[in-house]
Amino acid sequence: MGKITDFQLTEQFFQAGRDFLGGQMPIMCGAMTWISDPRLVAAVSNSGAFASIAAGNSPVEPLCEQIKETQRLTSYPFAVNLVTVAPAYKEQLNAVCRMGLPYIIFAGSFPSQDDIRQAKDSGAKVLCFASTLSIAKRMIRYGADAIILEGMEAGGHVGHVSLTVLLQQVLFELEDIPVFVAGGVGTGKMCAHLLLMGAYGIQMGTRFVMAEECNAHPDFKKQFQISKARNAVATPQYDSRLPVVAVRALNNKGMDDFRKLQLELIQQLDNEQITRESAQEEVEKFWMGALRKAVQDGDVEHGSLMAGQSVGIVKKQETVADIINDVVNETEEELQRVKSIFT
Repeated sequence: MGKITDFQLTEQFFQAGRDFLGGQMPIMCGAMTWISDPRLVAAVSNSGAFASIAAGNSPVEPLCEQIKETQRLTSYPFAVNLVTVAPAYKEQLNAVCRMGLPYIIFAGSFPSQDDIRQAKDSGAKVLCFASTLSIAKRMIRYGADAIILEGMEAGGHVGHVSLTVLLQQVLFELEDIPVFVAGGVGTGKMCAHLLLMGAYGIQMGTRFVMAEECNAHPDFKKQFQISKARNAVATPQYDSRLPVVAVRALNNKGMDDFRKLQLELIQQLDNEQITRESAQEEVEKFWMGALRKAVQDGDVEHGSLMAGQSVGIVKKQETVADIINDVVNETEEELQRVKSIFT
């Protein structure tokens, strides 16, 4: 098919997601700790898509500074992604609400109904992650304005069900609420078919790591370029006393270090040398520190190379604008191809 000059179908299928997100395209850049900084978020927003500042484990003051810096760099809407299990979560939520941001995304675990009400009372639209139909319905009942449906193919903290099953169990069952789809999404062709299934838009993380505006260390990006989908593996849980939210990352010595840490913590639990809560805190500290080592210092052996399985698709560095244009062009091309089958 030749060069796309008429984006009529993309315009049609983008409209609902565009209306919700307030930008030109319902293409979301997933929030990635140590990566989703003001420069990347502003570049995505200025290119017509949508991005989020990743609050992660940040203290409140640096988080507020990042938000203000992003507001200086773009006049377009963006979100703040809050991790509900972060030590400063409540303080972060209070601060973000005081700043009156237009969008708040809850991640990590499930926000309380009061948390969602607080966010909405501040004027924000609320998006919540869901990995099952029951979780999605609970978040909707609590007041969520939209759902991000994420399959286990995604990078970072993930659930246990593949996107192909979740589409059938959740996307096809939910009505009258925007659903954005994430987890292994890396192409416009996939975006087209998700839109045809009823999605309001897509979220990509791994592909945006390869953006020229992304601050990740060159060695971190190089690992993405040379890796295959099967290299992005999820961590196991060894003991129910130490519930571990699976983390998908490229397999390296850092993953081995985490396996050893779990076994050490389980032994400490056996010997009553540590509480369950303290053990879980140690797990989260490990991931935040290991991710920083990889992203900022380029330690690709012992750092955490969090990546989705779409890493097997990502092979080159591009500007944010080029990534978004490629996705949009490919989406329109695929929608036109599908239309031609029935005309």
